[in-house]
Amino acid sequence: MFFNLPTLLTWARIVAIPLIIGVFYWEGLNAAQQNLLATVLFVVFALTDWADGYLARKLNQTSAFGAFLDPVADKFLVCASLLVLVHLDRANVFVALIIIGREIAISALREWMAIIGATKSVAVHMIGKLKTTVQMVAIPFLLFNGVLLGVVDTRVWGTWLIWASAVLTVWSMVYYLRKALPEIRAKAR
Repeated sequence: MFFNLPTLLTWARIVAIPLIIGVFYWEGLNAAQQNLLATVLFVVFALTDWADGYLARKLNQTSAFGAFLDPVADKFLVCASLLVLVHLDRANVFVALIIIGREIAISALREWMAIIGATKSVAVHMIGKLKTTVQMVAIPFLLFNGVLLGVVDTRVWGTWLIWASAVLTVWSMVYYLRKALPEIRAKAR
């Protein structure tokens, strides 16, 4: 279904992008308020990724459109947030290029594999889920850009985590490419 509760939650992640970006242009807030608001928005909307899947299964409202839109919304949210972080000089442009480049490459690979009828060879794997989890922790740490609970320097932790996610990003891309290679070779003959 195009508009059910799980799909609306997925759409919310896409709608969140200009809100998160807009926070940093809101002149009525100081930098600390902008950081906090952007972090809260990102976390709330990132949690909709879990909620939409749970509700789709619980309410028996899974759909092909929802299955398509869900990863697209995740990628938009992550990529837009990375671009904001690069702009704010909180993330290295090389890290952003690795992560965004991988998302484009694997999306294209999955599309190609669907065309040749081999989608199972590039099904989501645990390494991809781990990569996404690390990204979803690193990004709000970098958006917050301060000391959390008087102890955790989120910029330091976020920087380490975003670099770790870049390593996991490359690892997962190699994994998916290796899984797809036999199918690609077979279809190339």
